This record gives sequence, structure tokens and C-alpha cells, in this order.
Amino acid sequence: MNPRTLLAFGAALLVAAASAAAAPPYDAARYESCMSLARSDPQKGLEAGIAWRKSGGGAVADHCVATALVARGDTAEGARLLEELAAEEDNPATRAKLFGQAGRAWLAEGDNRRAWGALDDGLRLDPQSSDMLIDRAIANAGLGLTFEAIDDLNRTLELAPGRADALVLRGTAWRRLNSLDLAEDDIGRALAIAPRNVDALLERGNLRRLRGKAAEARADFVAVMGLDPNGPAGKAARRSVEAMDSGKQK
Repeated sequence: MNPRTLLAFGAALLVAAASAAAAPPYDAARYESCMSLARSDPQKGLEAGIAWRKSGGGAVADHCVATALVARGDTAEGARLLEELAAEEDNPATRAKLFGQAGRAWLAEGDNRRAWGALDDGLRLDPQSSDMLIDRAIANAGLGLTFEAIDDLNRTLELAPGRADALVLRGTAWRRLNSLDLAEDDIGRALAIAPRNVDALLERGNLRRLRGKAAEARADFVAVMGLDPNGPAGKAARRSVEAMDSGKQK
């Protein structure tokens, strides 16, 4: 979130609190500082947000607290606080953003059902949010609702045709439905947009392996390991290479 958007979001969060006579004036610099700290040093950000809340910081202080909680791994607690903020927020655009953040936190927690609920609430308020559509697609996939996930991704790509991440996710969904031609088309389009996208390269390796193109699949997996050696894509690629080497191709 860029600084200008961050400040606007903080100002919107304060609308309800500002109507109270005792509410302090909105401190844009303090909000920006607290949010930056919440992301760079979550524990210190949490402490700063709690201190601000105790001194009457209101909704913006709570948003900083929730952000810090999610960033330090307390995703369920952070998600619940974000949902509470959304329930108390009158501005529809801000409310949608808060539901979207709660949904993403629930995804990080691994609770696809709670994620779906928060994201669905957010999309009712902002049905053209490609970010929330992608996140709800991930929740749908996690719930085993592959066709529903594809529907969300179709809508995403109508709104934002150049989103390589949506193409990769849809390609993966098609592969899981054994529609390999459709999967290959989406992955090819994703790589045309972002040739070094590790998720797209990983998925192309999966598809090539299913097609019996072992050498080409290995080349993709090795490329992913080089680009993302310690990340989830790199680790998945390494497991695939090990499986190929052991003869246990899945």
C-alpha cells in the first residue's frame, strides 16, 4: 500500500471515532509510522498500536494492532480484529478493504471457510476487487470447490486480463480437473506476461511431467530452484526433482 493510499485508508477508518467528542484529531504521521513498524517489526508495532489505543487512538490504532498481529503470525487473532473493525465501519469502501484483509489473514491461518466468508462479505461491497476475487478463488480451491474457484478467476481476468497470478491459479485448477490443454494455455499466457514467474514455471514443469516430457519438466524445476531457492515454489520444485530422480513420479 503506497503512503498516499495508506493515509487515505487511515482517515476513512477514523470516520466513526471522529464523531465522538472525546476522539483525538487524526494523526496521519502516527498512523503511517505505526503501520510501517507493524510490518517491519511486528512486536514493536503491536506495542505501539496498543499504547496508541490506550491513549484514545480508536479505529486506526486497532488497525495497526491487527496488522502487527497478522505480521507476527497471530493470524486468527488479527483476522478477528479486522472483522470487528469491518463490522463497526460505516464507509462501504473501507469496510470492503477490511473484510479483504481479514480474508487474507484467514487464508494465512489455513481456515478457508472463515476466509471465504470474510471475502464474500467484502465482494458484496466491492464486487470488482480483483484481489478479493483471487483470494476467494484460493479459499474455494481449499474447500474443494474447483469450479467455483475458476468462476472467480474468470471474473478476475475479465477485470484485469494481465494478471499473471490469476492465470497461474486458473491453470492449476484446470490441471487438477485434468483439462491439460486449458491449463497449458493459461500457463503459457502467464509466462508471456511474466517469464520469470516462479509459480508459472513450476506449474509448466508439472504439466510437462504429466505429458511425459521429463527433460523439459526438469529444466523448469531447476529454473525455479535457482530463482526461489528457499521459497515455497523452490521447495516444491526440489521435491519434484527428487521424485523424478527416485522414479516416484506423481
